[in-house]
Amino acid sequence: MSKLEVLTPQNSQLIFIDQQPQMAFGVQSIDRQTLKNNVVGLAKAAKIFNIPTTITSVETDSFSGNTYPELLGVFPENDILERTSMNSWDDQNVRDALAKGAADGRKKIVVSGLWTEVCNTTFALSCLNDTDYEIYMVADASGGTSLDAHKYAMDRMVQAGVIPVTWQQVLLEWQRDWARKETYDAVTGLVKEHSGAYGMGIDYAVTHVHGGAERVSHGKRIGPNPAK
Repeated sequence: MSKLEVLTPQNSQLIFIDQQPQMAFGVQSIDRQTLKNNVVGLAKAAKIFNIPTTITSVETDSFSGNTYPELLGVFPENDILERTSMNSWDDQNVRDALAKGAADGRKKIVVSGLWTEVCNTTFALSCLNDTDYEIYMVADASGGTSLDAHKYAMDRMVQAGVIPVTWQQVLLEWQRDWARKETYDAVTGLVKEHSGAYGMGIDYAVTHVHGGAERVSHGKRIGPNPAK
């Protein structure tokens, strides 16, 4: 496996680490609503491309709270792998889940987690130390307790060979070619919902450049009617 090889639906798998409310409360490196948007967008991207996805949580009942319902709603069939260790690599269930995907050639592990400087970093370093997997850290679907905490954790991981990415970058690498019509509608639909200005631009192009219909029905547009 080469780091020069782009992400594909065949060579990738995804893990969400501790996307839980108490962990999010401590995040200061990214707006927390933006963080959740990006996490759920990444999850929906994985669903579109049938990417094997592991969801792991830490101390759910005693401290961290339940994994985001919006994330679990994307994967209602998935088990949630509960841990006590901050380092997911210390849990055998997590190792086994990733090994199952790796046995099918999915050695590129895409990671979204909280916090960057603890759970993400220790997992990434330990996994790289013990395996021949590659780690792709989704920087904008992860968060740290400060800008510095996130930045220096990302720097430390990059020095160790982790590849930094963003959630939309992962989505578009998986799509790769707009001629892949089997996923085209789902990807553009996801972009409209979760990609901000990019999604707004697609809506504008559909309606005002190509003359397509709006994607929602609504009441009549009335006016203008200047006041006298």
